[in-house]
Amino acid sequence: MTWTFSTDLAAWLAAARPYLAAHPVVNTSLLSVIDALERRGPHAYGDSEPVFGWWTGPDGTVDGAVLHTPPYPMLLGVLPPEAVRSLAGALTADPLLAGVTRFNARRADARALSEAWGGPGRVAEELRLYRLGTLAAPDPAPGGRARPATEADLPLLTRWTAEFSRECGIPVAPSEASLRDRISYGGYLVWEDGGRPVALAGFFRPIGSASRIGPVYTPPAERRRGYAAGVTHAACAAARGAGAAEVLLFTDLANPTSNGVYRRLGFTPVEDRVELVRS
Repeated sequence: MTWTFSTDLAAWLAAARPYLAAHPVVNTSLLSVIDALERRGPHAYGDSEPVFGWWTGPDGTVDGAVLHTPPYPMLLGVLPPEAVRSLAGALTADPLLAGVTRFNARRADARALSEAWGGPGRVAEELRLYRLGTLAAPDPAPGGRARPATEADLPLLTRWTAEFSRECGIPVAPSEASLRDRISYGGYLVWEDGGRPVALAGFFRPIGSASRIGPVYTPPAERRRGYAAGVTHAACAAARGAGAAEVLLFTDLANPTSNGVYRRLGFTPVEDRVELVRS
């Protein structure tokens, strides 16, 4: 049983793709990052080289994977308990992991990782993964309607996604290349009311029949009018129209309002994840 770490995306995919494809719901973030790296190259998320890792079990089967795209936290997929404990040791032993101090992991894995490295970690954020069941329309319905974003909306998308990133503490706003990519397949929807854009929602390109909603953003002056529910409903319908059998999203557990909105639209909890910072 061992971890292998590499900066070679092709080698990682050759080893780990069957494992990733077998768990498309809980590995949704890993899969969307992979899609971006394959489409836009190794620097899709920043100037630093990504690092990839895969866990090989006693029977020679890969049944765990991680990736790190600085400046984002290391992203952990579904891991066996022994892989989590071994990862804690690799963080100090493998030079490719030097300087990794932030982790996005399932809650139980984050706890085990912190225990294995022998010191407490700080939980910077708590997230909940939701899966859509039967899509329900917002009630009451907000004023306005959704439309797909176009190239003409690029300045608006740039501004709103940057504001969303700042509010959520995301270290880097989406690049123009990523915005254009999502526009190309209808992956951003703008909610308009009275001809004014008032909210935004996106969905990721379906991968393995699963798509994730995000971001969802309403400027502060337009909030508490139901626009987020309306545009999220439209994005869910668009994701299903694009071929997604599973529609997913993450919420910040510190925001009870958004969690309530998504439950009323038909989302049910799958699991909790945390962003863990090594002290």
